[in-house]
Amino acid sequence: MYDIHSPRIPSVDEIYKQIKLLLEVLPKEQLWINPDCGLKTRKQEEVKPSLKNMIEATKKIRSEG
Repeated sequence: MYDIHSPRIPSVDEIYKQIKLLLEVLPKEQLWINPDCGLKTRKQEEVKPSLKNMIEATKKIRSEG
């Protein structure tokens, strides 16, 4: 969804939009949203907000049904 090796923190909206695009080609039963193991190369100041945003975007998608 984004380059984990970059210090950039994706917004909830950015992650949400990427998930929506993925759901256009994959059924929800085949899509798993989970962090890449590359997070271990990032600082906590980057990891925590990135994970928080990923969780929020996923909750938003799930709430839509």
